Amino acid sequence: MAAASTTKTSWKLQEIVAHTSNVSSLVLGKTSGRLLATGGEDCRVNIWAVNKPNCIMSLTGHNNPVECIQFSSTEEQVVAGSQSGSLRVWDLEAAKILRTLTGHKANICSLDFHPYGEYVASGSMDTNIKLWDIRRKGCVFRYKGHTQAVRCLCFSPDGKWLASASDDSTIKLWNLTAGKMITEFTAHTAAVNVVAFHPNEYLLASGSSDRTIKLWDLEKFQMIGSSEGETSPVRSIAFNPDGCCLYSGSQDSLRVYGWEPDRCFDVVPVTWGKVADLAICNNQLIGVSSSLTNVSSYVVDLNRVKKSGSVIQGFIQDDKPLTAPPVKGTSIRRNYERPLTTCNTHQRVKQNSESDRRSPEGERRSPSSEEDRDDKESTAEIRNPEDYKEIFQPSSAISRTPPKRSEPFPAPPEDDIFPVKPSAALEMMTPLPERLKPEQLKMAPMASSTPVNRVEPTIVPPTNRPLPGANPAPSKAKPPVILASRNEPIGLKASDFLPPAKNNNQPALNDDDALSQIRKGHDTMCVVLTSRQKNLDTVRAVWSSGDIKTSLDSAVTINDLSIIVDILNILNLKPSLWKLDLCTSILPQIEKLLQSKYESYVQTGCTSLKLILQRFLPLIADNLTALPSVGVDITREERHQKCKACYKQLRNLRNVVKSKAGLVGRHGSAFRELQLLMATLD
Repeated sequence: MAAASTTKTSWKLQEIVAHTSNVSSLVLGKTSGRLLATGGEDCRVNIWAVNKPNCIMSLTGHNNPVECIQFSSTEEQVVAGSQSGSLRVWDLEAAKILRTLTGHKANICSLDFHPYGEYVASGSMDTNIKLWDIRRKGCVFRYKGHTQAVRCLCFSPDGKWLASASDDSTIKLWNLTAGKMITEFTAHTAAVNVVAFHPNEYLLASGSSDRTIKLWDLEKFQMIGSSEGETSPVRSIAFNPDGCCLYSGSQDSLRVYGWEPDRCFDVVPVTWGKVADLAICNNQLIGVSSSLTNVSSYVVDLNRVKKSGSVIQGFIQDDKPLTAPPVKGTSIRRNYERPLTTCNTHQRVKQNSESDRRSPEGERRSPSSEEDRDDKESTAEIRNPEDYKEIFQPSSAISRTPPKRSEPFPAPPEDDIFPVKPSAALEMMTPLPERLKPEQLKMAPMASSTPVNRVEPTIVPPTNRPLPGANPAPSKAKPPVILASRNEPIGLKASDFLPPAKNNNQPALNDDDALSQIRKGHDTMCVVLTSRQKNLDTVRAVWSSGDIKTSLDSAVTINDLSIIVDILNILNLKPSLWKLDLCTSILPQIEKLLQSKYESYVQTGCTSLKLILQRFLPLIADNLTALPSVGVDITREERHQKCKACYKQLRNLRNVVKSKAGLVGRHGSAFRELQLLMATLD
């Protein structure tokens, strides 16, 4: 048993119910890999120790859902940004609010602590980046340049530069000393979700929704590598601590990349879904993901992952493995020079003048300011005093915990209830019912991420110490419950499709009767899908002639929103296809999509409206405010009429957007961003 468990490369570590409402953000402590912070739509920030079932501390004070969280490098502080644009910084050792910072006009999308100084950088949907001095409780500088939401911020290891990634498909590098942009990288073709500096060399990695990871030389300011193997948008990347390779948290897998030349060393199946954050400790990679109110953590044993040598996917044998990055770095590009002391680091950061800080764009620091009142309303509620004292108030150690020499997480035993990768699932065939064998490789990982109705989360590996509040009897009943759900799709129950039983003594339906009940709506669905395909063929025939406007008009006349959604999804992938005359036809349809009961329709409508506002709203405003031309200009008059029609339709749409801006979650954020873009319609 023990020998078998050591062969596993990845496994599910834990699943917890993190909040009373949906989880909106989560982050791992990168220094220890043992701390987890979660933010929810319940406006709370909860602090957890990885692989422990109970919340250590619950932080309150935000009045809107928490959109972004980040630990400081020492893990003594945590900062959280909300949908309202405010930031709150808590001191975890003192268990109290440290600062409340306001100034952004929209959602906080990204945060990062300076590695040495007492600074926090924040990026927002309002396109601005602000640098905050925590000690002085104010914004010391604002960086402008992005045209869309700033999705990721990252300080360089020496603390001199700040990298920012945005939905506008660009990466900008800022010099903190000079307070200006150094360079801009524009090779990505879609939103850039994440950036990370190499731990030693002058290298920057970026991951994008265009499904590529690119590496940038920060001496020559040029791209040196690009991976094309991702199957989904890249949202989490992390360099190995020694810099030998780059890890990418892909959809249900971990990919290991090298560069110069570009290569993929390994792909490890991990059933974490859309992984939100990665951390590395004790040669183990920890990944976390969320689903509704639940947060799951996973472990990948990096000792069993290829980081150099021969590569997969048909690449040639590499005779120069990247196993000694310091030597390689000294021969290719220079390394970061970290300061020997953190004293007076604030003097190296460019700051606004005192008059700028007192302007409307600046932030107040009066002792009677609104931020001070917010501080008094914020609390840090200690939920687990034992873990709190052990982690944040060690009695006999100078270096703070979580301890740097923590033990690696042991692999689960062979008969554990959390199979993760196919090889692990095959090892578990014996204790499972035989009916699971055909679907075992696919269904077992799905069940491992399915929320289970229980009070206490299931922890891997199990310990001899009983969990607080857990009873021995329910724990014995957990394996049968989870095994029974292995053969059911997530969110679906076969009983929902069958007629209700009149009494408990009624015999169960046989397979033929059950299938006949399920097939009742099959013919109707086939008719609907056939009709939809026919309509799409009609639109496609017109589209192939090159007349997009006519094909869009034909789709509108069909009066089927599903056809409109299919076409808009194509246009949204290639914004260059949008023309002003398309807007007059599609805006009334977008109004229907925004009020649809289908989530995918609403999302498509929001994306299309956002593209229209960004591309054509300035043109519409300029045309409507321009002075009348002298003489007859038919083209200009036609354009003026189109702009006038679009303006009228956008005014109608503004009421719909305003009514839905109060929603929580992803759609609420999208509608608030649209409301911000439509503010100029006044």
